[in-house]
Amino acid sequence: MAKASVAGTVKTRLVPPLTYDEAAELNTCCLTDVAANVAAAARQAPIQGFAAYYPLGSEPFFDDVLPVGFKLLAPREPTIGRSLFHTARDLFAAGYSSVCLVNADSPTLPTEFLVETVLRLRESGDRVVLGPAADGGYYLIGLKQFHRRLFEEIDWSTERVFRQTLARAGEIGVRVAPLPEWYDVDDEATLAMLAREIGPCRSAASPYLNGYRAPSTAAFLEKLAAGNGGIERLFGRAGALPSPSRPPREG
Repeated sequence: MAKASVAGTVKTRLVPPLTYDEAAELNTCCLTDVAANVAAAARQAPIQGFAAYYPLGSEPFFDDVLPVGFKLLAPREPTIGRSLFHTARDLFAAGYSSVCLVNADSPTLPTEFLVETVLRLRESGDRVVLGPAADGGYYLIGLKQFHRRLFEEIDWSTERVFRQTLARAGEIGVRVAPLPEWYDVDDEATLAMLAREIGPCRSAASPYLNGYRAPSTAAFLEKLAAGNGGIERLFGRAGALPSPSRPPREG
C-alpha cells in the first residue's frame, strides 16, 4: 500500500521535526526498503510483489522505486479502508489463492514475518493472518479468501483498528493467526524509535531489534544526523519509546 512521494502529502505528521521535503524523502526510502524486503521474502516463499499505489499518474515514480518484477495496481478510492478493500478484492479476482496487504510505513519489518505469513496462508482451513502495530492498527493482513466484513465498520487510522478487525473476524467465524507486534514510522516518537533501531543512535534498549536492515532508510537517518541541527532535532522533541505488547493467541 503505497503513496508517491510528493512533498506536503506524505508523512505530514513528521513535520516538524522534519521538513516536508525530508518527509517525502523518508517516504521514498521506506517504500524502497519495504519493496526490497518483499523481494527478499520472495526468494524464500512464492510471492508476487505489487504496489497498490496512489495517486493515478504517479506510475513513473514507482517504476523508478520498485524492484524488477513488481507490478502496479491502480487506485480506485483514496481512503485507506477502501484501498485495502479494493486491493484485496482485485487480487483475488485476478486468480491469486491468497493475498497479503502490507503497509509502507514499517521499513524494518523482519523478513521472516512475511515468510511466516505465506506459510500460514498455505495451511489448510480458512484463516486471517494479522500483524498488530504498536499504535493499535495493523501492519499486515493476510487472507485466504476475500471477506468484505473485515473492512467494514473500522475506525481507520485510530488505535481501534486491530481490535475491531479481530471483532469482525470473530463475527464471521474466521480464525486469526497473529504475528508479533511491530511499529509504523508515522510520528516523532516512532521516528526516534527507528533511529534507535537502525540509525545513528542505535540502542540495545530498543524494544524492536533484529528487523530488516532497511539500507535506504538507514542512510537517510545518517544524512539527517549529519545535517543542520543533526539528530537532536528529533530526539529533542520525541517522547519515550512505547513498550511492546504481547499479541493475542490464535483463536
